[in-house]
Amino acid sequence: MIGLFDSGLGGLSVARAVRAVLPRHDLIYLADSAYCPYGPLATAQVRERALFCARWLVAHGAAVIVVACNTASSAALDVLRTTLEVPVVGMEPGIKPAVAATRTGKVAVLATSGTLQGDRFGRLVEQFAHGVTVRTVACPAMVDLVEAGLLRGDDAEAVVRGYVAPLLADGVDTFVLGCTHFPPLAPVIATVAPEATLIDTGPAVAAQTARVVAKLELAPGSGRVQAFTTGDPALIRPALWRVWGETIDVAQALQGTIT
Repeated sequence: MIGLFDSGLGGLSVARAVRAVLPRHDLIYLADSAYCPYGPLATAQVRERALFCARWLVAHGAAVIVVACNTASSAALDVLRTTLEVPVVGMEPGIKPAVAATRTGKVAVLATSGTLQGDRFGRLVEQFAHGVTVRTVACPAMVDLVEAGLLRGDDAEAVVRGYVAPLLADGVDTFVLGCTHFPPLAPVIATVAPEATLIDTGPAVAAQTARVVAKLELAPGSGRVQAFTTGDPALIRPALWRVWGETIDVAQALQGTIT
């Protein structure tokens, strides 16, 4: 079984990509909704939550962990890999493909403050963004849209336009979806910026997950998808179904503690 976690519902975009390449493998998804969003939390707090979520997934049968959250990957990927006895696949914003794609030499990374302030992100920019201007924009209101299941409509477009329009006016032509909450909003972003290139690293993470699964010789299952939340299942269930695109089981997971 493949385990995935995120602060909330954004990681479902990664789960969807994993399911596309590994349709027969069982997935277990944990939304740490009681502590969503991770962006404003201190790095140590994000690391604590990531360890809790990953250990919970392992305890419930996950043989591979996918950190379906850029903020958690930035804060905790190294410690997860040294602590857990199962392989861990993480996320990082797609700076390299964005630099290759831009025609104007201006790229924008839409993410959370936790991702943008992390050392891992700084190293990516330093390594790959030679000769390219990289604008960074924390977009908490876009996270809120997805957590509410508002993936289309005038309100969603207004929020997205507020972030994207100034960047377009500045010549940005390539947008990195640096938070897993943002791929579900890609159709709205494309409406606001129809000529722009959108970079989503979910498929690349799914491909890496498939390589890890093959190396482990992990046997397929029935293709079952289970979802759990540290929040109230009744509250998040409608939004989760809209983000996932179909109805699936959503159950309660114990929250653990945070200091």
